[in-house]
Amino acid sequence: MPFPSASKDRDRPWVMRTYAGHSSPAESNALYRRNLAKGQTGLSVAFDLPTQTGYDPDDELAVGEVGKVGVPVSHLGDMRALFDGIPLDEMNTSMTINAPAMWLLALYQAVAEEHGHDVTQLAGTTQNDIIKEYLSRGTYVFPPAQSMRLITDMVAYTVTALPRWNPINICSYHLQEAGATPVQEIAYAMSTAIAVLDSVRDSGQVPPERFGDVVARISFFVNAGVRFVEEMCKMRAFGQLWDELTLERYGVQDAKRRRFRYGVQVNSLGLTEAQPENNVQRIVLEMLAVTLSRDARARAVQLPAWNEALGLPRPWDQQWSLRLQQVLAFETDLLEYEDLFTGSVVVERKVAELVEGARAEIARVQELGGAVTAVESGYMKGQLVASLAERRRRMESGEDVVVGVNRFRTTEPNPLLADLDTAIQTVDPAVEAAAQAAVREWRAQRAPGPVQEALDALRAAAGTDENLMAATLRCARAGVTTGEWAGVLREVFGEYRAPTGVAAASAGAGDSSLTEVREMVRATAAELGGRLRFLVGKPGLDGHSNGAEQIAVRARDAGFEVVYQGIRLTPAQIVSAAVEEDVHVVGLSVLSGSHLQVVPAVLDGLRAAGLDDVPVVVGGIVPDADARRLRELGVARVFTPKDFGITDIMAEVVAVVREANGLAAPVPA
Repeated sequence: MPFPSASKDRDRPWVMRTYAGHSSPAESNALYRRNLAKGQTGLSVAFDLPTQTGYDPDDELAVGEVGKVGVPVSHLGDMRALFDGIPLDEMNTSMTINAPAMWLLALYQAVAEEHGHDVTQLAGTTQNDIIKEYLSRGTYVFPPAQSMRLITDMVAYTVTALPRWNPINICSYHLQEAGATPVQEIAYAMSTAIAVLDSVRDSGQVPPERFGDVVARISFFVNAGVRFVEEMCKMRAFGQLWDELTLERYGVQDAKRRRFRYGVQVNSLGLTEAQPENNVQRIVLEMLAVTLSRDARARAVQLPAWNEALGLPRPWDQQWSLRLQQVLAFETDLLEYEDLFTGSVVVERKVAELVEGARAEIARVQELGGAVTAVESGYMKGQLVASLAERRRRMESGEDVVVGVNRFRTTEPNPLLADLDTAIQTVDPAVEAAAQAAVREWRAQRAPGPVQEALDALRAAAGTDENLMAATLRCARAGVTTGEWAGVLREVFGEYRAPTGVAAASAGAGDSSLTEVREMVRATAAELGGRLRFLVGKPGLDGHSNGAEQIAVRARDAGFEVVYQGIRLTPAQIVSAAVEEDVHVVGLSVLSGSHLQVVPAVLDGLRAAGLDDVPVVVGGIVPDADARRLRELGVARVFTPKDFGITDIMAEVVAVVREANGLAAPVPA
């Protein structure tokens, strides 16, 4: 089947992608083929959480996570299957991968070599932005300094070996979801760029005369929210500051190399579970913000599906998102004119305001020692948690209107949701067992000598300042697995747990409803003889911690003593913390779809530890059928995105504690 070629389709206004991958390499390959046949012009690979965090499917921490939010890729064989029959030399492939980005790029290059492709012609992007992982998405593995080394080595390698490849896609997308204002999104992305470019320059791996090539391969990945004018102006401000930075700090004289190149996904976490059909117009407005302004137009656009707040989208839902792009690009005249906003007084004033604010915040980060230091100190994370707390406050108070959620809630029955159990894609539980069996078979059938030699070479190189790309490619070709590659680097580099930002944040004094909940907490604590202790846990590999952090902040403001240890905990670790801290309630946050595996494991662990009387509540993207199952297993309450009032959730948590302890429903005066 012939596919549209991203390199030959001259009429395309941008690379059109859908972010896709699930279950297995073979299933994902079939999905990619279907999408390409429908007119998609590039690939955007979603990897599952074990792959993103450097684990094989049979690792203890991978339980419940295999194939859920993306495709598992454990070795060269999986990468072969993922791109079977797809001409990599004609594709523009984006891979959303960060901590093990070097590893996945090595696998991609090895497959291209097997196909006989000229690797210097490979085009695409590895996200490879570890700073925002510490701040928002949580799929980091190694400490910041060692992670920056991996990025530096990749950038230096690709400039020569893969000159059409974007080795890093500085990603402010997740910063906005974590609470960033437009000023913070610009400033922290630019601060990350400074950290990377300074590191590459100072490493001495790229001659000064080639540094313009480095700058030319840096791309960005941004979030487009629903505030159309502000988002469009944000992109113009981004371009202005990038041009200024690369000219003044790095002396790049060629204007083409200083061009601000970015891709975009519109705001997935801004999509609503309530009246999800409204998400279609949100997606369209957000797409317009990054396509209408010709001087600041995205080079690649990928759109979420209307039902992502409900669960994993089906192929039909992804097709709808692709068609939104195609209608805009090929039916309307919106792309036929010069920039529509040049000379606008309103736009120029807003851009200037954003530029000024971003410059000030960039300067503040540099005064702290740069982006890496601002991560280690918790400064940037604390700013984001505080910003998100303020955003939540405005929504809960009604100051910010969200149609169908906090206003205009009356609705007709939605025929798209007539059968909720078929309105989303589900992953067969057998997928995980199959992946575990497959990786064990792969290990058993490969030649052990070359594998061990490659891992030993990687370990030795990691202990020096040698560029690690060559050793990583050797591992890929020898049949090393994702977990083995990352495991060696964990041995040498160590692991890391980033600051949560919760300690410095607050939702503020709050309104009368928060005051009432504080009184409920105080009175219940008095009856039980001590402060109410609330354990907020993030089981599994799901690193999207925004919700858990906001729950922790509001619980503390409501008077709970909060235990929150951050992301990526095993059920056993959560149970151990519940025992040690003698908590009154456990709250589990899961957004990755692994709730039916990790939540029962925590429930069983609590019972085994004699904590049958400690209630468990769950929050996350949980379909109704799964919520019913969790309640049958003993979960006291299940909260989903439609439960947007965090103070109301706190009142429910107090009620759960009272029920579990046999206290009367009315709180004593």
